[in-house]
Amino acid sequence: MRDLPPLHTLPAFEAAARLGSFLAAADALHLTPSAISHRIRQLEAHLGQALFERRHRAVVLTAAGRRYLAVVRDALLRLDEASAALRTPQRERVRISAAPALGSKWLVSRVADYQESHPNLEFSLGTATGLGPLLNGEADIGLRYGEEEWPGLLAWKLFEERVFPVCSPTLAAKLKTPQDLDQVRLLRHPLLSWQRWFAAAGVRHPEPSTGPNYEDALLMLEAAVAGHGVALMAGTLAAPYLAEGRLIRPFPQDCPDRSFYVVAPPAVQEKPAIMAFIRWLLRP
Repeated sequence: MRDLPPLHTLPAFEAAARLGSFLAAADALHLTPSAISHRIRQLEAHLGQALFERRHRAVVLTAAGRRYLAVVRDALLRLDEASAALRTPQRERVRISAAPALGSKWLVSRVADYQESHPNLEFSLGTATGLGPLLNGEADIGLRYGEEEWPGLLAWKLFEERVFPVCSPTLAAKLKTPQDLDQVRLLRHPLLSWQRWFAAAGVRHPEPSTGPNYEDALLMLEAAVAGHGVALMAGTLAAPYLAEGRLIRPFPQDCPDRSFYVVAPPAVQEKPAIMAFIRWLLRP
């Protein structure tokens, strides 16, 4: 550090080299041409050699000037980037991949609430049903419906679910007992078992093999609202529709099923901000 040049001379040198003119450098740095000329002479005196060839209304770098410019430009760029980072602290990002229905009906409002008290945290929300986004590094946190085992991932149970049939008010008026479901279309989801619910209702009935099969629970809920059939649905996802009266429970029977989990790659344990958000989601 003992042989540093006067630091104020370096922006003048870089601007003159970039623009090929002391006059243009003066305009760019809001200085007078004589101030630019003085700073260049001061830098050249410090280095003991010329950095420019002076020509009529223009300057051209010498061989030494070209070598020196590469170093100076890199140093100024690094200083600029470091200063910008300090002036505007980096916002930590949380990438969430949620099952579509849970994301739209449960998660979105909670993210908004959390960000009110954590304004420097940036959230990115996407929807998916598989584990690909978590296993390939595209997401930090996932909200998924399933069993207890999540190979390759950490998992925290968000809440347990009970499932039951829901349908439109018009269709509900036609259903008196669970046996009446034989006369209507049953909407299916690969993670929800009609057979298990029928058993809880005291009815011997195999798993339906016909009727639309929805991978997205939100689409199935909307199909039920439209009167396209009776949907077997997790209580958390059905709750907003029931509260609005768009769907009705035709029967009181329900049964336990899988649970919703927060799942994440093990590396999330090294990210305090994300772990704090997970703990907040899990609070009672």
